[in-house]
Amino acid sequence: MGKKHTDFDLLKKGIKFMAFALPLLFLSPYLLTLSFLNKETYMFYVFLFFGIVAGAGAIYLCFRGINTIMKSIF
Repeated sequence: MGKKHTDFDLLKKGIKFMAFALPLLFLSPYLLTLSFLNKETYMFYVFLFFGIVAGAGAIYLCFRGINTIMKSIF
């Protein structure tokens, strides 16, 4: 049984996904906080929408990055 080595190109791709997820992980709670501070104005819906989209994007990119990194290692 031969050793299987890490695929570094796939590892770099997974790290890129995680790097793109990192700003969204900080941006989404900030936007959600802004939305709840502006409950009386129409900006509540704008910030809420973009906060939810940023949160969903962060979750997707984290999942995709971890999955890609795990594929490169095993």
